Amino acid sequence: MIRVLLADDQSLVRAGFRALLDAQPDIEVAGEAADGEEALRKVRELRPDVVLMDIRMPLLDGLAATRRITDDAALAGVKVVMLTTFELDEYVFEAIRSGASGFLVKDTEPDELLRAVRAVVEGDALLSPGVTRRLIAEFAARSKEPAAAGTLTELTEREREVMALVGIGLSNEEIARRLVVSPLTAKTHVSRTMVKLGARDRAQLVVLAYESGLVRPGWLG
Repeated sequence: MIRVLLADDQSLVRAGFRALLDAQPDIEVAGEAADGEEALRKVRELRPDVVLMDIRMPLLDGLAATRRITDDAALAGVKVVMLTTFELDEYVFEAIRSGASGFLVKDTEPDELLRAVRAVVEGDALLSPGVTRRLIAEFAARSKEPAAAGTLTELTEREREVMALVGIGLSNEEIARRLVVSPLTAKTHVSRTMVKLGARDRAQLVVLAYESGLVRPGWLG
């Protein structure tokens, strides 16, 4: 059973998400929070698998709450997915750097929300379906000058290739087709790359791909 914490200052939003999630046989809502401080307390108390975290909340915003969760080694198993009203919210970029596993717009289709929750738990953290490539392009345009790629020295040539494909927004299935390997093999390469680089999840791997200079703006394809 996947346990989810809903953190949003709008009770109507929480009620809508709860109705959808609780109707699934493999998902349950473990708790709710109306502000960032409460979200942090509930995460420490309930240890959910996934937190659906609104970016803008009173007392402590979702970004600060996410940093505290991802910086706490005792909460390493908790995945945070940020919720935003706009696809390219200015805080999304900082949220991914802060350790969020991805983000979803609040008007995401129900099937996409469910798919996202399940994917995050499986380790296939994602950015919002349908806007991934645009987000990455915008992130790349805003990102600082790439650092030297010395951090990638532990990677094999194939792992670098896979990381670059993750960086341009390809899924494991798309990577498998591009490299003519099985989806399981592609997933294994992605997982090993994350372990070697100490990336919390796929979203951070995208960040590292740009910040290391392995992928540059304009390489989306």
